[in-house]
Amino acid sequence: MEPKVQLIVAIIIFIGTYALIMSEKIHRSLVALGGGILMLLLGILNFEEAKRAIELNTIGLLIGMMIIVGITRKTGVFEYLAIKAARWAQGRPFKIMLALSAITALVSALLDNVTTVLLVVPVTFSIVYALELNPIPFLISEIMASNIGGTATLVGDPPNIMIGSAVPALTFMKFATNLAPINVVIFFVNAGLLCWIFRKELIYNEKLAAKMNTMNPIEKIKDFALMKKSLWVIGFTIVGFVLQQFLHWDSSVVALAGAVVLMIIAREEPEEVFLSVEWPSIFFFVGLFVLVGGLEKVGVIRAIAGGALKLTGGAMVTTSMLILWLSAISSALIDNIPFVATMIPLIKTMGQMGAITNLEPFWWALSLGACLGGNGTLIGASANVIVAGIAEKNGVIMSFWGFTKVAFPLMIVSILISTAYIYLAYLV
Repeated sequence: MEPKVQLIVAIIIFIGTYALIMSEKIHRSLVALGGGILMLLLGILNFEEAKRAIELNTIGLLIGMMIIVGITRKTGVFEYLAIKAARWAQGRPFKIMLALSAITALVSALLDNVTTVLLVVPVTFSIVYALELNPIPFLISEIMASNIGGTATLVGDPPNIMIGSAVPALTFMKFATNLAPINVVIFFVNAGLLCWIFRKELIYNEKLAAKMNTMNPIEKIKDFALMKKSLWVIGFTIVGFVLQQFLHWDSSVVALAGAVVLMIIAREEPEEVFLSVEWPSIFFFVGLFVLVGGLEKVGVIRAIAGGALKLTGGAMVTTSMLILWLSAISSALIDNIPFVATMIPLIKTMGQMGAITNLEPFWWALSLGACLGGNGTLIGASANVIVAGIAEKNGVIMSFWGFTKVAFPLMIVSILISTAYIYLAYLV
């Protein structure tokens, strides 16, 4: 197949796949897998190229943490934490939603957003079921908080890790001091708007709140021995995530090591444990990675990024703003990892040409756009897809359009705040 034909076919496959995902007539995992297989059948990618396109680190991290959380769930510790949290919040939905969102954002900054939602969402379901609340407002707020929190540090989101690896001068403290303050502002603005949007859903029920206060959290623990083992493994896994940048471990290796250790010491049957893995979400990511790999191979992503930067002529203000907004919109629609991988050498080349000496505004614009843009749609970030998968397992359907109509405008607000920040802090 000629290169021009390959380009057209790859674009048609991607647009058709995305349209089917938005239509929600066929499960998104089947659609993404189907699109990926079409890329192979029509020769856009060969099998070796498809294997390289799949982010095995992401897949391994997801499977490892799903296994750990699946075993831990059997102990009843999530129900215990849910009752504790609901009693602390006196059963008030607004207070519970804000507390869970704040915890999600903070932990996402220290670990990663996927691990965080895997730990927080089971607690959330236990609370909302006890208080007979609609889980959707809580899940949307946690998704958005996880992506906002992950933007604040070097280790919180894959795009930041990639940028930090490519530019050694951008240390952990550099990321924290430059991005954490503005993301705190974005978090509170986002939380306030979500509380207003869902004000009719978050109704306080005095009887159910009083019922929660009479519950004994300890009674929810079903297996104390397994709980201790699980919490020890979770603790060591978290330490592994914190140390991974110094020990040069991949996050997938840390998560899978924790999963294997817990299965061994808990004497769990692998066949039963593997049922706790959200396989539809895993296969969705596999298909999506292959789809985006096809676009990357035919040059679509590089052409968009290169053409956009060429339009600005290297001017500081317009280039920074274009990187920010292009990253945000692209990350809402496709996986942000290949886009960031394409943008990094382009930005570096601009610096090597000598036209611009200070590239920091570009790096912060790329980080904010790529990470916060993931909040735009249900498939914009890994955490979004994982939460939607857990929700389906609990009988709750998070629709593509239902999420997008709430989240996309809020994502635009966060990028507008980022625009003001980048301009005032670095470009004036």
